[in-house]
Amino acid sequence: MNERIRLLAEQAGASKLPGGELSFFGNESVERFAQLIIQECAKITLETPMEYAEIDAMHRIRDRVKEHFGVEE
Repeated sequence: MNERIRLLAEQAGASKLPGGELSFFGNESVERFAQLIIQECAKITLETPMEYAEIDAMHRIRDRVKEHFGVEE
């Protein structure tokens, strides 16, 4: 598992099982994990180098991704 994904899963409340695998207990932690991944994607969108003229498009893409999944800041 990618280290960043593992960290997000732990932040969302996933528990470590024997052997190092992660497990989610309850819908709340799964939903939080999904929100954290979407927020991470939106953050990467804003950090991607762009020309000045593309910045508005970058913000619109970030906002549409978050709106599509119903994620707020």
